[in-house]
Amino acid sequence: MIGFNKPYHTGKEIEYIQHAIQLEKLSGNGFFTHKCHAFFKKQYQFKKVLLTQSCTAALEMAAILTDVKPGDEVILPSYTFVSTANAFALRGAKLVFADSSRFHPNISIDSIKKLISKKTKVIVAVHYAGIACDMDPIMELAVKHNLLVVEDAAQAIDSFYKNRPLGSIGHLAAFSFHETKNISSGEGGMLVVNDERFEKRAEIIWEKGTNRSAFFRGEVDKYSWVDIGSSYLPSEITAAFLWAQLEKIEFIQRKRKQLWASYRDQLAVLEENGLATSPVVPDYATNNAHIFYLLTKDHQQQLDLLKHMRLNQIQAIFHYLPLHLSPFYTKDHKAKSLTHAERFGKALVRLPLYCELTQRQVKKVADAVKEFYGI
Repeated sequence: MIGFNKPYHTGKEIEYIQHAIQLEKLSGNGFFTHKCHAFFKKQYQFKKVLLTQSCTAALEMAAILTDVKPGDEVILPSYTFVSTANAFALRGAKLVFADSSRFHPNISIDSIKKLISKKTKVIVAVHYAGIACDMDPIMELAVKHNLLVVEDAAQAIDSFYKNRPLGSIGHLAAFSFHETKNISSGEGGMLVVNDERFEKRAEIIWEKGTNRSAFFRGEVDKYSWVDIGSSYLPSEITAAFLWAQLEKIEFIQRKRKQLWASYRDQLAVLEENGLATSPVVPDYATNNAHIFYLLTKDHQQQLDLLKHMRLNQIQAIFHYLPLHLSPFYTKDHKAKSLTHAERFGKALVRLPLYCELTQRQVKKVADAVKEFYGI
């Protein structure tokens, strides 16, 4: 069986975890956390970063920082993971689901324009498959209507929009280091703060609503409870694992891009014959090779292709059920039609892609796909 995902190990993870244990500070915000923070600031010029236990945690922090309250509206894509929505639902926000673009799963700018109201407070831009949303018009809308923008960059490490790192454009951004991501710490995430208005409060929320970090820097003579917050920071064991991955980010990215390009080359014949389409990478975006997917003709073909791959000992999978059709949302809301989001939900098939995948395995996967389409 060729599995869909296999977490990559650099060989340094255990060594660094042992080092963290020897330092006798495991609760977080220590040696390896600081090394990871410094890396992201230097590599991508992020203004302030805070490692978190997950991308979900980073999104929850973003929702608190944007001060979303019951009655406020948050525009977000329907075609996304549930954490994008949950973070704001937990604050009592009204979720306003936008459609995807016709050509790729990212949020449609035209759909956003139609949904903005006097109650809108936040736009969430999800960079699906690490491919950038068209951020300039989103930021222009935010300025025009005095809105905040949160980038859900869960899949978007080391990807760019017009030479700007994803996660550096919106007011806030959230990244994932889940085991399925290019760079992994098992579970893990990161909040990026690009607007200085939120820097001090972000650190307080991160530290359970206390000014503990300021105390350890000697900025206050004692620390106390000053705001709402939670235990969002990860342990030093998680940070040590992540540091081993970051040291190898160039190798990991180079390898994944080679595999992604092989899929594209070997399956181009599908698009040439009008049988299925592969990912669109707009001129303004780069590709970080997080996902390689195919769009089938319809839902039945999606199901048939997935079954065919299983029979060939290959684990291919579909992705999201659009959130506006989910049981949780529809129990209190009438489902509306979001044509493109629904199409991606019914047609998208993700192929295996991970660092240790071999070119021989890529060929086996591609050959199985072509066999399904009679090529």
